[in-house]
Amino acid sequence: MSVLSSSTPQAADRDELQRVIDKFVDSGFIGVQLRVHDEQGDWTGVAGRRSLDDSTPPPPDGHVRIGSNTKTFAATVALALVGEALLELDAPVHDRLPELELDQRITLRMLLQHTSGVFNFTGEYYEDGTFVPGIPATTSGKEWVDNRFQSYAPEELVGVALSNPARFEPGTDWSYSNTNYVLVRLLIERVTGRSLAEEMHRLILGPLGLSGTVVPGTSKEIPAPHTHAYYRYDDGGEETTTDVTRHNPSWIATGGDMISTTKDLHTFISALVRGELLPEHLLAEMCTPHPKAGYGLGVFVQPTGDGGTVITHNGGIAGHAALMYSTPDGSRTATAAVNYVDDAALSMGVAFQEATQALVGTVFEATAAS
Repeated sequence: MSVLSSSTPQAADRDELQRVIDKFVDSGFIGVQLRVHDEQGDWTGVAGRRSLDDSTPPPPDGHVRIGSNTKTFAATVALALVGEALLELDAPVHDRLPELELDQRITLRMLLQHTSGVFNFTGEYYEDGTFVPGIPATTSGKEWVDNRFQSYAPEELVGVALSNPARFEPGTDWSYSNTNYVLVRLLIERVTGRSLAEEMHRLILGPLGLSGTVVPGTSKEIPAPHTHAYYRYDDGGEETTTDVTRHNPSWIATGGDMISTTKDLHTFISALVRGELLPEHLLAEMCTPHPKAGYGLGVFVQPTGDGGTVITHNGGIAGHAALMYSTPDGSRTATAAVNYVDDAALSMGVAFQEATQALVGTVFEATAAS
């Protein structure tokens, strides 16, 4: 089932796909795994290496911390519970989580679409250039490295957020906040009486057979095979690079803690847009974008250069990143895993944007593929 129109360019040239991921590495990333599904079938390619100390190429379907792609999984669970009449999109979240004393105007829809105005517990950047920090673990540099094995309860993250002023009145603006999705997690667990991991398995991982996808909780481990992730920071005037592949992701929680593979991400996003996980009307809600940012309910609805559309969410977390794109009918997908050296300056940000734009152009745009 398609909820939006999309163009149908010819399948991407496989040599060009390899050149695209080679350019990822040329721009400074350590390694890339790419999986493309289109009219020609599946194509997988790798470039770069597994780690700074190992020149072996990345595994074609290795595990990766998927960062904010976690939000799409969590949104799907929440919307499935709306379909089961356990949640309502436009009911006050306060009624289910009264102990948090949320603004009574905040709804599930606002949480899923980042229109609640709730402060981001990982820190807020304001239009005037001001940065207000969040929890200690998300303070960049050596402090993040030193705190990377600490455990945080979701309620603790929310408490930090709610101790700061809201960015705006609920529903009046848009601002990306990881706090929204920690609140979604607490809401899911409250109405079901089960953990998010259990609901994720019941509604998504089990039905789709996503054996490579993990909801890690406080576990520091990442299943093999996997690439290595790094963080660079200043340590008393000396630049230091540390392997941070192992860390306790409870500091980000449902804002971006999950682990997956390019194969599982392809299976998930294609099943989602085809209507295999949500009723038609809820999938339509999910893929209706907010005018300010093009964000629906857990996905970005992104126009392509040739007038088409892709449903997407990308995520990065401490030297690992994952990309997830699909046409609205699920007939064409691109999913990728990237490992790199992260730092407080987010110095790979521009290269990341340019590389992903090139990937979308190659895979999804008729002008690029013809």
